[in-house]
Amino acid sequence: MRNTAMNMVHKLAARDERVLYIGSDPGAGTLRAMSKEFPKRHLIEGISEAHIIGMSAGLAMEGFVPYVNTIATFLTRRCYEQVAVDLCLHNLPVRLIANGGGLVYAPLGPTHQAIEDIAIMRALPNMTVVCPCDADEAARMMDKTLDWTGPIYIRLGKGGDAIVSKAEHGFEIGKAILMRPPGDVLMVTTGIMLQRALAAADLLAAQGVRAGILHMHTDKPLDTEARLQAIRGTRLVTNLEEHVPSGGLGSAVAETLIDRLGSGLPAMLRLSLPDRFMHNYGSQDSLLKKHGLSANAIATSIEHALAASRTSSPQLHST
Repeated sequence: MRNTAMNMVHKLAARDERVLYIGSDPGAGTLRAMSKEFPKRHLIEGISEAHIIGMSAGLAMEGFVPYVNTIATFLTRRCYEQVAVDLCLHNLPVRLIANGGGLVYAPLGPTHQAIEDIAIMRALPNMTVVCPCDADEAARMMDKTLDWTGPIYIRLGKGGDAIVSKAEHGFEIGKAILMRPPGDVLMVTTGIMLQRALAAADLLAAQGVRAGILHMHTDKPLDTEARLQAIRGTRLVTNLEEHVPSGGLGSAVAETLIDRLGSGLPAMLRLSLPDRFMHNYGSQDSLLKKHGLSANAIATSIEHALAASRTSSPQLHST
């Protein structure tokens, strides 16, 4: 996914002379072709993220569209004040390409695991937050970023994720994609949780449970109308996210449903990472499985929540 996004920066630079790349310790060979074709628009500034954000803000004020790239935790935790004051306050067209969203860097421990990044970036006025599910969708997303007003936080997976998006669905920032029609349950996903939702839906179908899937690649601004349309007639809304429970997709969905529907909510199930730092080392998949976010665990949790919803009034479950 990262390679696809980087290659798209080069393509955008060839299309528009405003585009430039700013990297922080990107690794040997990153955008080498772009560095040769557009050396004055390929900038490597070292491990100094706060400086890079300030630099990108200045360039944006001069008419450029900077694409900044580094590890997700460094773009969010380390230079949050600069992102808020330099970029968001001035609503500048800077694109923050974050490598390793969620548990991608699980082997490196909690310092490198971006498990609260959606929450803290979503909280900033003027910030757009986008989480593509695979490399193909990342390419379509990058194509839409060039003329978008204001800053964008782009949360990337590790690369090599199964391609499940479809070209015919297209991509529009802020527009959700209905991957499967709603049934007994609607799964609302973002990023690479779509792959797990599709697998869980197949497992549920084998048990006679019809599961719809709404892929919300844009966590801010949320496509409220698509979500309200999709939940009609469903018994359970399940939010899936590779993120802590506070402030992410589940919070955003719950907030907007309460605002629009008040007490007329379906039962809700929020499946997320726990509200703590991950001190277990392993692969991304092993930690997702440990915390109940494998396809099998998702399907089982949904079956239990559906059973509970038959005997009680609308409720909120969270793991």
